[in-house]
Amino acid sequence: MADFIGRGEELEELNTLLKKRSPSLVVIRGRRRIGKSRLIAEFCKTLPTISFAGIPPTKNTTAQSQREEFSRQMQYELKINKPEADDWGILFRELVAHVQSGPRVVVLDEISWLGSKDPDFLGKLKNAWDMGFSNNHQLILILCGSVSSWIEKNILSSTGFVGRISLSMQLKELPLKECAKFWSCQEDRASAYEVFKVLSVTGGIPRYIEEIIPNETAEQNIARLC
Repeated sequence: MADFIGRGEELEELNTLLKKRSPSLVVIRGRRRIGKSRLIAEFCKTLPTISFAGIPPTKNTTAQSQREEFSRQMQYELKINKPEADDWGILFRELVAHVQSGPRVVVLDEISWLGSKDPDFLGKLKNAWDMGFSNNHQLILILCGSVSSWIEKNILSSTGFVGRISLSMQLKELPLKECAKFWSCQEDRASAYEVFKVLSVTGGIPRYIEEIIPNETAEQNIARLC
């Protein structure tokens, strides 16, 4: 994995949560490839972490298929028998039972994919937080997703989550001075002009910049990425 570059302020905000004596509910949103999962991985690299992700929506994706996949991920992550997947309440109760004490981070990635097909999802997640997750004062629950409008409407602006969110952040493109650090180990092979030409196409999207080969010309990199 490439060295982690940038996001110093965001990491500082997340690390501040570790000093609290109460549980934290965190919301992280931003367009795809902006670095949400990478930021979370960097924050969690020394912490006991359990991660889950929704499956991409297709015409055949149903609420049941999302629950089934979540159940399979629980089986893998927790090393348990596959839980019953007919109800989010059952799945969340099983998950809560495994994170009742000690420092824990639970990540629900692509939260909108998990919940968009099931009108009961958010209510049961809220109940799981109130009556389960929040009983562990060292727990951090991270809700992450790329569909910012869904997150804004259903979580950030929802009466069900009022007063419960400890930290909300929307990731933007990296500043150009941070992007330039991707070339730092090969500075003699890329001029400032070459770097500028690449960044004028990729912008500050970390996932694209990670694909850059520093000793290639801007034209070569751009042609390969496109």
